[in-house]
Formats: sequence, structure tokens, C-alpha cells
Amino acid sequence: MNTRTLSVALACIATATLVGCNPVATEPTPDAPAATQPATETPATTPSKAEEEPVEPKAVPNFVGMGLQSAQDAAQKEGFYALTSHDSAGRGRTQAFDRNWKVCSQNMAAGKTVPTDTTLDFGAVKLEEDCPADDAKAPEAADGKMPSLVGKSVKVARKALDSSTSVTVTDAAQGRMVLMESNWQVCTQSPSPGAALNGQPVEFTAVKFEEDCP
Repeated sequence: MNTRTLSVALACIATATLVGCNPVATEPTPDAPAATQPATETPATTPSKAEEEPVEPKAVPNFVGMGLQSAQDAAQKEGFYALTSHDSAGRGRTQAFDRNWKVCSQNMAAGKTVPTDTTLDFGAVKLEEDCPADDAKAPEAADGKMPSLVGKSVKVARKALDSSTSVTVTDAAQGRMVLMESNWQVCTQSPSPGAALNGQPVEFTAVKFEEDCP
């Protein structure tokens, strides 16, 4: 092969290589099929639990007289899981150890048929205490007037007032610090019951519930 022929062959090879590495983009022709985009799938709507499983109505058992923990366990066995409790004596105590409390009342009467997602509220007192005839009602400051709070727990008395009220509590007997207010009862109050409340400070004297006011 002479030099001229060799040069032409090398030039052709070089041209083919360049074309292969740098292809020229071509415009789509009218006859070419359009690129198909993947279809967007609409997520299926998952029915809610309420739609799938209707809440089953059941008759409420009688829990009065049971220990609070036992009542809660029995309620859950029947499918009632929305449970709460309160102090039937009206002192505002928290049922921290359920086994130390017994059920005096229930918000849903025994035998009443209700959905199992209904909240059951148990009124309770401590095991060594007697159940009151009726749950004590929390006092409230009505019409901007001071309620009667003597005999109420200091915790409940404080809650009966506006949260911005300045409250001072002193021991009526021994000068002790009033720490756990649900264990103390109000002996005296100022302002007196029925007085207009206009943001003035409130003062209580108190003793423990097992003690007599001086």
C-alpha cells in the first residue's frame, strides 16, 4: 500500500472515530413516536380504622366497690380503654397508686350500653376512707364573686380562682409550710364569701385534714 492510500485510510478511520464519540443530536421527526411518560399512579385511599372496624357497643359493668386498679383491668378486658379517675372527696388528689384507691362512682351507669371508645370516669377515695353520698363538686368563682372555700382543700380552693390571682397560704396551727395542698383544708379566707373579686390578693389559713381548725 503506497503512502497516499495509507493516509486516506487513516483519515477515514479518524473521521469515523470522531463521529462515534461526538454524535450529532437529531431532531425528532413527525413520524417518530413520542416518548411515553410513565403514568402517575394515584395512591389508593386506605380506609380509616373507624370505617374498617365499627366501634362495638357494650353494656358497662358495675365497678363501684372495686379497687381502682381492679376496676381498670376489668374495664379493659371488656374493651373499654379510655379510662380516667378523680377524687370523690373533692380534695383534688391524684390517684398516683391505683391499688390504694377504691371506686365510689362511675360516670356511666352499670348496665348502660355505650360504644367501647366511651371514656369511663371513676370517682374514688383511698381504701381507708368512706365513700361520700355524692361526689363533691368543685367550687367556682361565679359572677366575679368570691366563693365559700372553708373546708375545701387548698389545692381545690386555689383552682377555684383565676390563675393570675396572688394567693398566700399559712398554717393556722403550727407555722408549718403548706407543701402538698391537697392534704390541707382551708380554715379562713379573705376576701369573705360573696365579696367582689377585682384582682386583689387572696389569703387562706389552713390545717391538715386530720386536724381541727383553731
